[in-house]
Formats: sequence, C-alpha cells, structure tokens
Amino acid sequence: MFNPTFNITNKTLTNISKIEAAEEVIKHSPLLPLWEKQFKEDAIIRSAYHGTHIEGNALHKDDAKDILEGRQVIGRPRDIQEIINYRKVIDFIDEEAKRRIDKITELLIKKLHRTITEKILSTDQGEYRNKQVIIRNSSTGEVTFRPPPPLEVSFLMREFVYWLNRDDKDKIHPVLKAGICHHELVRIHPFIDGNGRVARVLATLILLLGGYDIRRFFSLEEYYDKDAVAYYHNLQKASSGDLTTWLEYFTYGAAIEFEKIKEKILKLSKDVKLKEKFGGQQIYLTERQMKLVEYLQEVGYIQNQIFANVFPQVSEDTVLRDLQDLIKKGLIKKVGSTKAARYVIV
Repeated sequence: MFNPTFNITNKTLTNISKIEAAEEVIKHSPLLPLWEKQFKEDAIIRSAYHGTHIEGNALHKDDAKDILEGRQVIGRPRDIQEIINYRKVIDFIDEEAKRRIDKITELLIKKLHRTITEKILSTDQGEYRNKQVIIRNSSTGEVTFRPPPPLEVSFLMREFVYWLNRDDKDKIHPVLKAGICHHELVRIHPFIDGNGRVARVLATLILLLGGYDIRRFFSLEEYYDKDAVAYYHNLQKASSGDLTTWLEYFTYGAAIEFEKIKEKILKLSKDVKLKEKFGGQQIYLTERQMKLVEYLQEVGYIQNQIFANVFPQVSEDTVLRDLQDLIKKGLIKKVGSTKAARYVIV
C-alpha cells in the first residue's frame, strides 16, 4: 500500500505560510480586467516554455509565445508540437478544476499523457509502458535511476490513485499532496516518455482543486527549469523513500512563484489606492494604458520625447489622449506644463 514517508519541517511550514499569505493577497487584490487576462496568458506561456525546455525543447521563450498566439515559428516540428500540447493540457486541467472533479482517476492521468504526447509519440499515447527503462545522466552516461519493472506499473498506479482519492485525503495539505503526487508519478515512471510533464501538470491540477488557484496566474515549471540540476537532484534524493527534503524543495519553489506574483500584482494594482478611489471596483484600461502604467511603475515617469521609444507605431496625440484618461481615472498626474512636463504615478 502506498504510504509516503516524510516529516513536516520548519522550512516546509514556513514555505506553506508564505504560499497562503501570498494567495490571500492575490485573491483579494482589485485587478484590472486586461491585467488579469495578461497574467493568465503569461502563466500559460511560462508553463509551456519552461515545462518543455526542462525536457530538452530547443525553442526560445519568444518562440513559445509566438506559437501560442498563432504565429509561425521555424523550429523542429517536435518542439513546436510540444508547446502546442502543453497549452492544450493546461486548458484541459483548467476545465477539470472548474468542474470541481472529486476524483483523480487513472483514465484522467492517461488523458493527460495522451494530450501531452499527441503527434509526438507514434505509439503508447496514454498507455502504461510495457518495457523496462533507465534514466541516465546525459553528461556522464551514468544510470541515475531505475524505475520499477513494467509488470509492477499497473499495480503501483492503482495504489497511487487509491491514495489520492481516499476518504481521509483532506487531512493532507493540498500543497504537500501536490508535491507527493509529483514525486510518486516520476518514481513510478508509468509511461515510456512524458512522465515529468504529466507529473508537473497533475501537481498543478491538485493545487487548483485544493483551492490554490490564485486566479490561474502561477507556473511551477519556471522554478524547476531555472535550476534543472537542483530539480532532478531533489527528485533523486527522495528515491530513498523519505520525501522530507523533496517537500522542502517543492514548497519553496511554490512559495517563490506565489510571492513573485503577489509582488507584481501589488505593484500594478496599487491595492489600497484603488480600493479607496473606486470602492473596490475594477477599472478598465486599454492594453496601451496598461503598458503606460507598467512603464511608469518601472521607470518612474514618462515625457513627450520618450513616447516614440515606448510606442514606436503610435502618434503622440494618441499617447497624450491615453495619459489624459489615466489622469481622469486618478492613476497618474502631470508635473509641469511645457513639452518637458512629466507624467508620474499618483
């Protein structure tokens, strides 16, 4: 019977408290509708890019963005397909979370795999492996991990899914549950290829179902990809059976991502001022106005002579109209009255 072994350390508890504190701020910050849309799209791009890059995808982040926005990109067909598939699987888990499904089934896990490997694997899409595989260090060729024999896979997956859905499942914190799920799926390695992607996506779904959706703004994949050596090292350390250090690592990565989003939202939404001025109501900004506010947040001011650098394809009069509208909304003010006047955040 699958029964994960771990201790909840002070590090893990601290990470979870940071996640919960950030989640609370993000959930209640008044966020402009177009910013909300932009944050969601950015999270999908980051997930698709980093979730495939860590597995060897050679495309750049801008390529991933172009693919997801329907533009043509020159690259290996497999790399392009991996990005498309990752977007599809993120959309799929998003829908499952909205439906509030009450069980994670083997059929669901197989569907994740089929979506992730569509047009990439010629066979075995959504099917458990029927041969032994070994994981080698790509630099040294050394065997770093030997997953269970194929004959055990069905049994191990049945036990794993039973544990995920058992009656006392709510006793385990959703963030810990997501981390345990991530590791166990990688350990069983049920598929010939795509196990890491399925594990990361399933962990994300468990967070969404556990109430940690933070408006669908987060991407755990970026943290892993930025130091892939540490990611694989921590996964491997837990293969001894003790998940303590893996859960410290997993919760720390989630805390970093949640706090990063919290800081960005606070910077953009100007929480207290927006609530005071608009009674908690959201206000509408165009994409150009969003870019103006972001520029002002970063640089501190904008002047007429800078307009062409920030908006090379837009006339000065159009930018001035946007600025006047932002002044009326009470978000910025004009300092000075000549051409050298500056526009700054209130």
